[in-house]
Amino acid sequence: MRRGRQLAALSVTSEERESLERWTKRPKTGQALAQRARIILESATGKSNTEVARHLRITKQMVGKWRTRFLAKRLDGLLDEPRPGTPRRLSDVEVERVLTMTLESTPKNATHWSTRSLAAACGLSRSSVHRVWQAFALAPHRSETFKLSRDPLFIDKVRDIVGLYLDPPDKALVLCVDEKSQIQALDRSQPILPMRPGQAERRAHDYKRNGTTSLFAALDTKTGRVIGQLHRRHRSLEFRKFLDKIDAAVPAGFAVHLILDNYGTHKTASIQRWLLKRPRFQLHFTPTGASWLNLVERWFALLTEHQLRRGIFRSTRNLESAIRSYIDSHNKQPKPFIWTKTADEILASVARFCQRTLETGH
Repeated sequence: MRRGRQLAALSVTSEERESLERWTKRPKTGQALAQRARIILESATGKSNTEVARHLRITKQMVGKWRTRFLAKRLDGLLDEPRPGTPRRLSDVEVERVLTMTLESTPKNATHWSTRSLAAACGLSRSSVHRVWQAFALAPHRSETFKLSRDPLFIDKVRDIVGLYLDPPDKALVLCVDEKSQIQALDRSQPILPMRPGQAERRAHDYKRNGTTSLFAALDTKTGRVIGQLHRRHRSLEFRKFLDKIDAAVPAGFAVHLILDNYGTHKTASIQRWLLKRPRFQLHFTPTGASWLNLVERWFALLTEHQLRRGIFRSTRNLESAIRSYIDSHNKQPKPFIWTKTADEILASVARFCQRTLETGH
């Protein structure tokens, strides 16, 4: 029986264990360093590289790499090695101070640090602070939004919809349906100055509103084709007309699975009666506050980026003509959006995110 190479025994001192556990539990430790600390703590229990890799869901090669570095240089071996180039002038203590202040404090007169304010507080130059931020991919001036779904059926709905994406049923179409309502036909108040060498396109900041329209769209998850319909109003009556269009476009021998959100027009009595007469239609509702599960939202983003955001529309009819042209152009060479994450991976990611928000104490 062939045996692998005997692993060198790995043990940690009480001081090292304290540092490693602090790196894993500290809310704003770099994720790479926290992962390396978890590898060493798991290895110190006597587990093999394969067992540690399986438990942490990483490769065996990664476990071996950081295990070897720890045995050679102890805790220092888990830190990023210096890259070739001019030797850095900042000490480890100064770098840690910049990181700690950036991640765990704010200035008295502002909501976030700037290079100038942090440099004054740390006694360093602005360029030194900037280099540290750049090295650790920190950007205090940037802020993004998020929203966690509070739907009590969140897990069930995620498994249902992701299951349709990854393993669609036979002889069935999976369509992602939604409305992009109140699309404005905007015309700038002054002529546009076109782009030229060395100068970007310029447009007036104010605009004239020339009416609105609503786009009802259904994205075929298999082919990427889009069924679209435009209406001036956004009621259950218009949604029922759109369902009629879908019904006419899908061959009679196919079941139809519609993925859509919880908007009120999708659940009215008239829609329920329409569905009862057409049993091949099945509705799958996304969790509240989780529109990212609906792939048609990604297509709406492309429509906005390519056609709407910088478009000039002198009338609602002009706007609707542009949208129809975009749909026709898209359907000539459609490309489906490929869903890759399993439901378990999504739920694990959400769980980690929830844990991080709880640990911040805000």
